[in-house]
Amino acid sequence: MFTNKTLLVTGGTGSFGNAVLKYFMNSDIGEIRIFSRDEKKQDDMRAVYRNSKLKFHIGDVRNYESVRAAMTGVDFVFQAAALKQVPSCEFFPGEAVRTNVLGTENVVNAAADMGVEKVICLSTDKAVYPINAMGMSKALMEKTALAKTRSAGNTTICVTRYGNVMCSRGSVIPLFIKQMRENNPLTVTDPNMTRFMMSLEDAVELVVFAFTHGNAGDTFIQKAPASTILLLAETLCEIFDYPVNIREIGTRHGEKLYESLLTREEFTNAEDMGEYYRVPLDNRDLNYGKYIANGQASVSTANDYTSHNTHQLTKDELKSMLLKLNYVQKALAGQDAEAY
Repeated sequence: MFTNKTLLVTGGTGSFGNAVLKYFMNSDIGEIRIFSRDEKKQDDMRAVYRNSKLKFHIGDVRNYESVRAAMTGVDFVFQAAALKQVPSCEFFPGEAVRTNVLGTENVVNAAADMGVEKVICLSTDKAVYPINAMGMSKALMEKTALAKTRSAGNTTICVTRYGNVMCSRGSVIPLFIKQMRENNPLTVTDPNMTRFMMSLEDAVELVVFAFTHGNAGDTFIQKAPASTILLLAETLCEIFDYPVNIREIGTRHGEKLYESLLTREEFTNAEDMGEYYRVPLDNRDLNYGKYIANGQASVSTANDYTSHNTHQLTKDELKSMLLKLNYVQKALAGQDAEAY
């Protein structure tokens, strides 16, 4: 479906954008447009890839006109531009709203105006039962994108929601490796805390699946295994032949004991597609009585889909996943590696 097509990636100089390029660069796609506000990262990317299929557009999703101009002749859009760090969003929630919510509104509005075929908006498990500003802004991003579906004409808008990406910036694996290199104890917030374990490549596969199978208003979730933070720390110690030295520091501000990818309401209506769940658009209209008078008994007995009740990785399974990561491989070789 991507043969000779033009793909726009907003926030394209980030980790997801680079993973997308690795996925598509050797395919028969016609053009990949990288849209972002960081000209230094664009220039670095241009120097690394040196590919005529790759085009760079300076702009900001907060500016509707710059987004619209970049969409001329575009067939598909990955909306990956976002503020994603929990602490920064917590201190500057207005900035999170402007980028994650209003920026996404600009993207989907421009896509509909320019006749884009399909838009996939990237979300996070933190949008489910959010307790911090980043998750709240991502939850509103989802609502904003899916609401536009009802007036987007021939433009199909979908959402993908995925869990913890291993070795992403600010995540615990790079922290643990740094602590081992400095001969310090590994700081664990809560040994029983669980997190989904996904690679960046898994996230790209989820988005491509959504492009291939998505209907207007669908939300796609990739099934993912999980691990406790304690098992993760112990496994990394084993991989790096480091004496198990763990210090429990307590739960940090804005952290959950476990992450959720589906609410019980969504799980009740979700379609099991093997490796993925598909949640169709809530098709209720502005007749508010439907929200008040008509209920759904099955919701009361349903479970959420969380990192507590998904498949729990054994140490061997987790070790196998970690050893496949480029970041871990470089660290084992004594090389400096950069988190996504």
